[in-house]
Amino acid sequence: MKQIIVNCTSRETRVAVMENGRLAELFIERTAEQRAVGNIYKGKVENVLPGMQAAFVDIGTDKNAFLYVDDCLPPESRPAERKPDIRELLTKGQEVLVEVKKEPLGTKGARVTAQVTLPGRYVVYMPNVRYIGVSRRIKSEKERERLRTIAFDSLSTEEGVIIRTLAEGISKKAIQRDILFLRAQWQQAWAASKHKKPPYLVYHDLNLVARLVRDLLSEEVDEFIIDSRPRYSEVMELLTHYNPELKNKIRLYPGKEDIFSYFEVEGEIDKALRRKVWLKNGGYLVIDQTEAMTVIDVNTGKFTGDTQLEETVVKTNLEACGEIARQLRLRDVGGIIIIDFIDMAQEEHRTSVFARMEAELKRDRTKTHLLGFTRLGLLEMTRKKVKQSLGEAMLRPCPACGGTGRIWSESSVLAALERELLGFSRGAHPEAILLEMHPHLSGQLTSHKNERLHELEEKVGISLFIRDNVAMGQHQYRISFTGSLEEVKQRAK
Repeated sequence: MKQIIVNCTSRETRVAVMENGRLAELFIERTAEQRAVGNIYKGKVENVLPGMQAAFVDIGTDKNAFLYVDDCLPPESRPAERKPDIRELLTKGQEVLVEVKKEPLGTKGARVTAQVTLPGRYVVYMPNVRYIGVSRRIKSEKERERLRTIAFDSLSTEEGVIIRTLAEGISKKAIQRDILFLRAQWQQAWAASKHKKPPYLVYHDLNLVARLVRDLLSEEVDEFIIDSRPRYSEVMELLTHYNPELKNKIRLYPGKEDIFSYFEVEGEIDKALRRKVWLKNGGYLVIDQTEAMTVIDVNTGKFTGDTQLEETVVKTNLEACGEIARQLRLRDVGGIIIIDFIDMAQEEHRTSVFARMEAELKRDRTKTHLLGFTRLGLLEMTRKKVKQSLGEAMLRPCPACGGTGRIWSESSVLAALERELLGFSRGAHPEAILLEMHPHLSGQLTSHKNERLHELEEKVGISLFIRDNVAMGQHQYRISFTGSLEEVKQRAK
């Protein structure tokens, strides 16, 4: 069973895709953080960099967008033997029409392409290039040819389309209606902007709910449940154009309880943000994300198997494949991914694990590429990165650990405190010092009838007073006052 559950508030919209009662994908769009992918801008070339075969384009955002030479070329000319020099295509100050294909991430600006497109339900419309492509997921050559013919008959000599997977088996009339609708959208957007000076937003892509109706809602979905009446009406209106027959799948959530709590989505989100993921058989995954890559470690955990060790290992690895594929979709992990399966002695077992991983990844709409096992037995793969991962979108680095996941141990902090106090004890020094620290840390000093505190006082030759401060981190202390014994006593009260 497949459900799409939509939670709308004034601050954000969240969409959960549930497969057999489990969270498979999560989408979040915040009002204050406008999505850029799919937007089309009239931009101005700021710099041309021949050494990088790229250019920086001002599209009116905080950081200039990055336009690579390959993204300046029409689709059919990209495999050419000689790639043109970027200076043959762009000059500084030139006006250029670009579409955002990758969100700004970290210190990098958005990545853009000069091949602008408008996505529809059955086709992706290309207003400025003659090209007809068909989704690779449509396997039947007869169907592919039928779709190419429909597109060829529906387009002018200056237009193109990429036919989407959803178009398989769809009537000629429905596909042509989609093309006509997108063509009208583009003509309206371009007419309103062609005399505007760059940088200028020519076309803004649909909001999250509308995009999901366009891209995800199909006969495979059993229910589409939404908790906002205005958005419910918007969805029904969109389906009038896209596919009226799907209207019977749309439900307006009537309950008073939060929709994500009712469908137990909140708990699934919490699990998706954890480092450790348990498998049904008692094994577990450890997922570590760095800036350059994501590493996934598979462990047998509580699963001890019934017979031989190798059988236990293979069973755990095979089960891990399904959960890894799910976690990649759910967390929206992109870039280089290394999977450290439990070591397998036999080549046939590695082959079966590779085949299972390949099969599980077929559900993923994001482009993935499985490379194979390295000589060290690690499985390498890549997954296209278009936007922030779930962790990047929902979490921020811990102010205490700085994102490392670890803080100084009590022993290390107390040793650092002792070294600092010894610095005070050399030469002229105060009679007493007032220390502020978290109660957890002060407890380490004052436990065992203040023996540790007295021992420290003897070492440094200074009277020490402690004031608890719950606002400080567990690994933090500070010297807040130094002076005579009476002065510090008064301050410590």
